[in-house]
This record gives sequence, structure tokens and C-alpha cells, in this order.
Amino acid sequence: MKSLKLFVLALALFTINVSATTLNPVKPTDELRFEIVDLIGTNYMTEMVADQYNADVLFTVTANKELIVLSVDSDNDQLESYLKAKLNYKKVNHRPSKFGEIYLLPVKMVKDL
Repeated sequence: MKSLKLFVLALALFTINVSATTLNPVKPTDELRFEIVDLIGTNYMTEMVADQYNADVLFTVTANKELIVLSVDSDNDQLESYLKAKLNYKKVNHRPSKFGEIYLLPVKMVKDL
């Protein structure tokens, strides 16, 4: 009986710990979004096949004001590597309001016709 109580207690603590680490990304401020758009630039992917691509960029900003790309969710592998190369470890003028804040930025890239 004692081992059952210990097991239930351990399971409860594990469940609380897992739920506390769940990501709740926030939307970046307009100033940060404009800086990221400038970093991406307009000379993107000259070999674009489709007229538009979408991606969700999950990132954080360090205390040194550097972007750290955590993940890029897109159907196009070239777009993922392009966005990571353009954004990862680049300096911005944004200081996070709290340490470890995670941002989610939807990106839509449209081919010039």
C-alpha cells in the first residue's frame, strides 16, 4: 500500500512538471515583427515554384538581444533552411519582458509576379 501511494505521488509530480513546461508562445510586438521582416529581406528564394509559401517561426530573444530560432514549421524544406539562416543569431532591438519568452510568428512569402 505504501508503494502504491509513493507511485501515485510520483505520477502526480511528473504530470505537474510536464504541464508546467508546455509552450505558450506569444505574438511578437509590431517593432520586433518589422525588424524580422527587414532581416528576411525581399530577395528570398529566387527558385520559388509556388506563388506563395507559409511558415510558422518559433523563436526566442536572448538577454543579448539575439534571435534564436527554435523551429520553423513549413511544407518547404528550402524555406525552413532559408528562414533559419536569415534569422538565427541575428541582433534585434528588442529586450524580452521576461526570460525565456517564446514567440510565434506566422510568415507568408509571396512570389513577385
